[in-house]
Amino acid sequence: MSVASGPIIVGVPKETVIGEKRVSLVPDAVSKLKGLSVALEQCAGEAAGFPDSAYSEKGVLISPNASALYELADIILKVQPPNSAEAAFFKEGSILVSFLYPLSNLEAVKKLASRKVTAFAMELMPRISRAQSMDALSSQATTSGYKAVLLAADSLPKFFPMLMTAAGTIPPAKVFVVGAGVAGLQAIAVARRLGAVVEAYDVRPVAKEQVASLGAKFVELPVEAKDAQTAGGYAKAQSEDFYKKQQQLLAEHAWASDVVITTALVPGQRAPILISEDAVNGMRPGSVIVDLAAEQGGNCALTEPNKSVVKYGVTILGPLNLPSTMAPQASALYSRNVTSFLLAMIKDGTLNIDTKDDLIRGPLVTRNGEVLHEPTKKALGVTQ
Repeated sequence: MSVASGPIIVGVPKETVIGEKRVSLVPDAVSKLKGLSVALEQCAGEAAGFPDSAYSEKGVLISPNASALYELADIILKVQPPNSAEAAFFKEGSILVSFLYPLSNLEAVKKLASRKVTAFAMELMPRISRAQSMDALSSQATTSGYKAVLLAADSLPKFFPMLMTAAGTIPPAKVFVVGAGVAGLQAIAVARRLGAVVEAYDVRPVAKEQVASLGAKFVELPVEAKDAQTAGGYAKAQSEDFYKKQQQLLAEHAWASDVVITTALVPGQRAPILISEDAVNGMRPGSVIVDLAAEQGGNCALTEPNKSVVKYGVTILGPLNLPSTMAPQASALYSRNVTSFLLAMIKDGTLNIDTKDDLIRGPLVTRNGEVLHEPTKKALGVTQ
């Protein structure tokens, strides 16, 4: 379906989630949206290091508040999912491009549908070659993996690199990365740069070559996973028996490590428990666990989301929203993702939403008053 050409206005509201510093569009990306007008809620980019003046110089209109922005904008770009109150602000028939996590935000999805908003969830972007520049999960995971190693190094009471001193040689720290997706691979690369000896494990055999290419040792466990990977490249959930055996084997590697960084997520489900309480109990005092799956419950049985706790002498970090702690660059990466997606739908100022295209259909959650994302429809009890 094509939307008649006209002055399409892209709106950038200020994020309202506590602690969120990112902004969905950075000043440098404005010029890429040729033929479109851009409006920014006052101070929306300030926490990420982008003052209103940087946008004004690019011709962006500064809106005094959120309600005025939503009333004006045809397309809203966000980082965090809108809450129910924000969803009520949307102009009827407008478009949303944002992280949405619809199964966790059912009330907001219902409100968006009632406003006939066409909502695209960036986390549902298909893993196809044409969508690589739009892969927001990967771009934000890159920052998480990087920051996780810095948190570990700061908390570990040991050096990461090997040091040869007049007083003797200090051996390097041993880091064990569980999950070799984008965040895990970035963590491996950073830990190696800091001089640590790194091992990594992933349920997907395809990760072995990627781990080895970064100079880390791939840990192969004698436990077979069935259908370990989805067509989109994500890890699949496994049986309880598999996870029990996996925990026992992973524990042995955790006991030999100074740092364990866990990154394993299964889309739409609670993160699997990979590091058991017994595994933590057997680790050396002073060791560190950084659990990047804390937002989905955690890969470690003792993780407390958004807290740093000490259990059995082991420091366990459960950070939330690490990309926000590196807001300038995380925003720049995310901005490239959303602008690439918009440009795939807009040609010469005309919006074309082709629902036959996998690139469009994959992240599409609501349209014309209907919920189109099948798992969300099921959760809402929608039968049409």
